[in-house]
Amino acid sequence: MSESAIQQVASADFPTRWGHFRIYGFRQTISEHAGNDGTHRVEEAVAIVMGDIKSAPPLVRVHSQCLTGDVFHSLRCDCRQQLELSLSMIAEEGAGILIYEQQEGRGIGLMAKLQAYELQDAGLDTVEANERLGFKADQRDFTLPAEILKALGVTRVRLLSNNPDKVEALEKAGVLVVERVPCEVTPSPHAEEYLKTKREKLGHLFTS
Repeated sequence: MSESAIQQVASADFPTRWGHFRIYGFRQTISEHAGNDGTHRVEEAVAIVMGDIKSAPPLVRVHSQCLTGDVFHSLRCDCRQQLELSLSMIAEEGAGILIYEQQEGRGIGLMAKLQAYELQDAGLDTVEANERLGFKADQRDFTLPAEILKALGVTRVRLLSNNPDKVEALEKAGVLVVERVPCEVTPSPHAEEYLKTKREKLGHLFTS
């Protein structure tokens, strides 16, 4: 059994090349009870918010941190392209939320993700590599993004995602997804196998 408490720790003006946002920092402390022993786990994420997010269901992107893609422009994945597409779509509408979670490598962490890359170089796909290292194909649960949305006063969203698990997780946590908006980019040839595995083994939805 686990209980969680969410706290907004900061809020600041946040101008970007896509336009003017406000950035919020959130921290969630999760108490996990096993018998008489209680352990605490802390998760942190930021929400980048533009415009009026309450009068209609806003466009929302839940983006998991990808140092290799977001910062170093890796072509092994489509993460940076999805991040930039999401920010530009939010800016175009003049309203929306991007939640950036510290969930590197679908929740396995940076060093394990690099080990998974090494296994992929030896012929495994992204799911097989995670499982070889002792992880699930996707370690994330998306509890924190749902709590952040509720803390911002948002309970109905248009979710920018190709991942049906995100839709299910938000709805289970009490945030209604009124529309799933595709977040599709033109992949680099280096990412084609990665995206094929996402579609075939993780159930991600692509129109092409």
